[in-house]
Amino acid sequence: MNPGLTPSLYDLLDVEQDASDAEIRAAWKASIADLDPTDRRFRAYNQAAEVLLDPDKRAAYDAQLAAPEDDGPEPGPAAQPSGPTPAETATEPTHGPSRPGAGARFAELRRRLTGPRAGEPRTTSSSPGRQVPLWLLIGLAVVVAALIAGVVYFANQPSDTEVEEATRAAQSAAERAVVPVLSYDAETLEEDQAEAQRQMTSDYREEYDKLFEAIKDNAPRTGTVVQAEPPLASGIVRSGEDRVQILLFVDRATTNKARPEPVVFRDQVTVTMQRVGGDWLVDDLETSPVAP
Repeated sequence: MNPGLTPSLYDLLDVEQDASDAEIRAAWKASIADLDPTDRRFRAYNQAAEVLLDPDKRAAYDAQLAAPEDDGPEPGPAAQPSGPTPAETATEPTHGPSRPGAGARFAELRRRLTGPRAGEPRTTSSSPGRQVPLWLLIGLAVVVAALIAGVVYFANQPSDTEVEEATRAAQSAAERAVVPVLSYDAETLEEDQAEAQRQMTSDYREEYDKLFEAIKDNAPRTGTVVQAEPPLASGIVRSGEDRVQILLFVDRATTNKARPEPVVFRDQVTVTMQRVGGDWLVDDLETSPVAP
């Protein structure tokens, strides 16, 4: 990668390369604030944040930025053909007598493998009848096999359209699931817990149940009611075909015996959605208050 020619992910988010996670997250939020999720820029900003907010991915990306552009090792000297065609001679720049042009080197290799074409002068050689080395044939076979394997691999990868559709489905599921997962009423705790569990994977359900035991111990005594509202906004943190991370902004109105008037808390909620069969379920959830 040559950062002098290609804008970096830092350029995309308009932050310095040594920017903190908080600065990157703030720049990402500002960049997607007014964009529709179907906008191409929306996805580009999300992908940039996905890399730069992951310590391992960011370290690898920074190392890639710092690496000098490598054009590969210089090719070794090739045998100079004694009779290049006029077309080869005319189109190749001069590199000095010891380094024939790429076209001439390719033509010579082709002569060695297949012999000269009709009407093409034969190359004079001090060892006529020389065969193609076995190691070269093996090397070519390995290259061809690798190319075929690569084509098969990429043919089986999900398309961008499939990933986008899966991501949108996960986002919609997260917006629906976050309301029952974050809500409960001291009078209906068992029903509320069962409704929340239906939105979760089995792994996350175990963690949620441990937290809900504390709620069961305290809510009946305090008369607490928490009602989450549908998300004010949401955005994709990480996209994928089977696992997607979404950021949501949710208001939660809370009342209890001591405070009958609702107190509204605004939370930033990061939800990881996992595809299970044909459903998208909550596999992790973290909340943090939004600064006023």
